[in-house]
Amino acid sequence: MRPQFAPARSSSDVAMIARHIEAGAHRLPRAPHHRVMVHASAATRSYCNQVGRYFVRRAGDIDLVPAGEEGGFEAEAAFDTIEIVLQPALMERVAAELGGRVLLSRLDTRHLLRDQRIEHLARALQSDLDAPSGSLFADSIGAALAVRLLGVDDMDIERTNRLSDTQLKRVLEHIEAALHEPLSIDRLARVAGASSSHLRTWFKVATGVTLHRYVLRRRVERARALLQQGDLSTSEVAELTGFAHQSHLAHWMRREIGQTPRDVRRARRLNP
Repeated sequence: MRPQFAPARSSSDVAMIARHIEAGAHRLPRAPHHRVMVHASAATRSYCNQVGRYFVRRAGDIDLVPAGEEGGFEAEAAFDTIEIVLQPALMERVAAELGGRVLLSRLDTRHLLRDQRIEHLARALQSDLDAPSGSLFADSIGAALAVRLLGVDDMDIERTNRLSDTQLKRVLEHIEAALHEPLSIDRLARVAGASSSHLRTWFKVATGVTLHRYVLRRRVERARALLQQGDLSTSEVAELTGFAHQSHLAHWMRREIGQTPRDVRRARRLNP
């Protein structure tokens, strides 16, 4: 069997690998971490050795393989998959933060899950490969994935309180489109169609980070991307990313990613 699913190694709570899997037989070896695999190709048919049946996976279909589990399959055609590694310690920590309302024993092997939030979080983590945001962003995604997975067998957990998939998507998209503008909790609460306290509390549950920190992180990362392009002055970048002035931008870049605008520009010159 082909070794394309050799276990990923990561010292952090969450990591991601974009894999291209060739047609043929493959073994999924045991691993000390949980694996979430999101199908990223057109419909692909494969035979699952674990359950002894054929599956047709479509883009967005999710397979969950808990730590210590193994498997194998035979793919009839090549396909791409997004494999997310989640450490058990992360799942345990999130379960404890949820007050024991979910049980880790519920995390078992699942095939062909459909969950828009898990897919959205996986895509966010995938996009971070091109412009790494540091551990904070990845950890927030990991915590949000853990929350979702722990409720995958009981989607009614506090359903009346949590942000819906649609609400969260509206808020995230609005933030991305308006990073250059003032973004208050009241404004984003109106976008979500929720109270400000409700949004503040459940945004952190959904993403693992406070709303303020999330917005700040996205501003810093947008600024770094613009600086790497090299077409704008630092003051122009600050204005386009919602910072008061270039010193304000430099302060938060240093705190969030350990680099100043000057550092980013210097690195670009050294690595054109």
